[in-house]
Amino acid sequence: MAGPGLPDPVKLFVAVLWREPKPLADATTRMEQLWGPIDFTGPDRTFDATTYYESEMGSPLSRRIVGFRDLVSPEKLVETKLIAIDIEKDLRGAAGRTVNLDVGYLDHNKIVLASAKGAGQKIYLARGIFADLVARFGHGRYQPFEWTFLDFRDGRYDDELADLRQMYLKQLRMR
Repeated sequence: MAGPGLPDPVKLFVAVLWREPKPLADATTRMEQLWGPIDFTGPDRTFDATTYYESEMGSPLSRRIVGFRDLVSPEKLVETKLIAIDIEKDLRGAAGRTVNLDVGYLDHNKIVLASAKGAGQKIYLARGIFADLVARFGHGRYQPFEWTFLDFRDGRYDDELADLRQMYLKQLRMR
C-alpha cells in the first residue's frame, strides 16, 4: 500500500482585469515583489465577457495573463489568493476596485483558479478560499467546462495557456 504522495510544483499565473494603466502597473509591481519575476506576459485583450465589473471598475476593461517564473506548491493557492485580495483592496478607488486579480495555476493536465466564492464545482481549501477547476488538458489544449468563465471558455487565451504550459513543462524537465 502506497502512502500519500507529493504533487509536482505548479505554474502560478494571474489573469489581471483593469481599466487604467497605473493600477495595473502598481499591481504588477506588487505581485513581482511577492511572487518573484514575471516570465510571461500575454497580450492585452478586451474584456467583454460580462458587464459584471463595470459598475465598480468602469469600462472599457482589459485582461492580461501574467505568469511567474518560480514554480510553487499547489498548496500556495490559498495564500496567493488572500494576498491578491489585499492588493485589490490597497489599490481601491472611490468606486471600488481598480484591478481584479484572478489567481490560478496550471500544470500539465489542468487549470485551477482560486475563488473566495463557493459554487457546486468548487472545492473548499482553507481560510475562505475555494479551488475552481476550470479546464483539463486534452486533445492538444486545455478543455473548459460549462462553468468556466466565458472568456476562458471561448478560446481567446488558448495560445497564452499553451505557451505557459510549454514553459512549465520545460521548467519541470530542468528540475
